[in-house]
Amino acid sequence: MELRQIEYFIEVAKREHVTEAAHALHVAQSAVSRQIFNLEEELGIDLFIRDGRNVRLTTIGKIFLEHMERAMNVIDDATQVVSEYTDPERGTVHIGFPSSLATYILPTAISGFREVYPHVQFDLNQGSQAQLTDAIVKGDVNIALVAPVPTKNTKVKGTILFRENIHALLPASHRLATSETLTLNQLRDDDFILFPEGFTLRTALDDACRQIGFKPRVSFVGDDIDAIKGLVSAGLGVSLVPEITLVDNVPRATVSIPIVEPEVTRTVGIIVPNDRQMLPTEQLFYNFIKDFFMRLEKFQF
Repeated sequence: MELRQIEYFIEVAKREHVTEAAHALHVAQSAVSRQIFNLEEELGIDLFIRDGRNVRLTTIGKIFLEHMERAMNVIDDATQVVSEYTDPERGTVHIGFPSSLATYILPTAISGFREVYPHVQFDLNQGSQAQLTDAIVKGDVNIALVAPVPTKNTKVKGTILFRENIHALLPASHRLATSETLTLNQLRDDDFILFPEGFTLRTALDDACRQIGFKPRVSFVGDDIDAIKGLVSAGLGVSLVPEITLVDNVPRATVSIPIVEPEVTRTVGIIVPNDRQMLPTEQLFYNFIKDFFMRLEKFQF
């Protein structure tokens, strides 16, 4: 089995089209077909179901793809380890993050790190907590900022950096806009603008509402925090958002009010693989960010 065969196989599997894969690889279509044929011959299985130049993975092909993607990530990491070995202060940090940490925590962490290590580069990958955890497990990234920090996945190691409160975000014209604090029960008759079901923050908010006896009436659903804040600004409903997303960024025509009953919080932290070593430069960043937040006795926004 050759490395070229694996590269060609992954590209064809990703595009489900031999010619398109060949164009992306900058090689002839016949070369791609030949390498895939040789790979299947060597393995003794069909990796694809063919329909002309369109293809789709067989069941065993899907399993093989998952393993080969992990193998290629290991090879890429090994190559980068060699290049960073002599000078980790000039390497690259491949980091994942959710949208809710993109406007303050991520820039703050990177800015602080770059003051110490100005030549380090960053490759940024955005996703949900589930997507980021899966990316860590597969080896697509080796480090991710997440909220909340997962506690039940044995393949990742999580470190809590701090705990933050959830605030109500209301249109400035809302009947409760002048309140200093709110109970969640005071919003039971409002239309809510929330993240989709399945998002960890949505689950936490649904659980908090259920705890006091109501199910939120959701008028809009979105997986982008800025879009959610924009809809609240337009007067289309209320939302419950992490306090960190409002630092220096409370939208016009809205107000942010702390929720005091029940107390709704989430952990914010960093996850890394539990079964493999990080790249040298990523280890530098991991150690830095833990120390950075540990030095703050109380993180205030």
